[in-house]
Amino acid sequence: MTVEHTRMQEDDASPDGSAIIQAAEVVKTYDTGKVKVEALRGISLTIDRGEMVAIMGPSGCGKTTLLNCLSGLDDIDSGLVSVDGTDLSIMSDNDKTEYRARHMGFVFQFYNLLPVLSSVENVELPLLVSGVSARDSRERALEALDRVHLRDWAEHKPAELSGGQRQRVTIARSLVNNPAIVWGDEPTGDLDSTNANEIMDLLCDLNERHQQTFVLVTHALEVAERTGRIIKMQDGRIISDNRIINRAAGIWGPAAEAKTE
Repeated sequence: MTVEHTRMQEDDASPDGSAIIQAAEVVKTYDTGKVKVEALRGISLTIDRGEMVAIMGPSGCGKTTLLNCLSGLDDIDSGLVSVDGTDLSIMSDNDKTEYRARHMGFVFQFYNLLPVLSSVENVELPLLVSGVSARDSRERALEALDRVHLRDWAEHKPAELSGGQRQRVTIARSLVNNPAIVWGDEPTGDLDSTNANEIMDLLCDLNERHQQTFVLVTHALEVAERTGRIIKMQDGRIISDNRIINRAAGIWGPAAEAKTE
């Protein structure tokens, strides 16, 4: 273990030792050959196990880049990223791919479901690819669909589902490997307000009942305010970080001082 990694654990760890995501001085620059874009400029943050966090900011502020770098989908130029005690910044691409498959779930705006497969087949696919037996994959996929209240739609293909139902299938797929973290990039962005509220009801319920950690990128304040913590970004930097203090009263406070309910 490097001195820098040890320092990150000592300085940024949460007081109760429950940190699941730690980032220290993360820098990411995109070089197009003609111009360099500083997407992340020394980002440091800690997210605790069981938190539900929203990352907000204007287009181009770096919020999706931050999600991609924290989850290992994109490499960082410098700094450190640790997920559940594993330092992603020193892992090979193959190791990161395997780690994501086993320990992370992803929910995107446009579902990414295979149209020729049924709901249960879409959900079980990541397990089959990871080498889980067909019987166990099917059983776990049906359990995941049950958690999102779609077991009765298991044999239906995406074209036979509403937008909200398709997103529930995507959420079931993200949960099927019992991930430590679920990452969401605009998970309600393609839905009308009714379906968006239903999806947030579901995510909040999963967070509260199962202590599932969620990190969501969103433009929608009404979505962010359903979480327990809002991180706002601008020009590749975090400009504010607040946790809910009293939800009934709508009171938020700095994350370094506030505690979630």
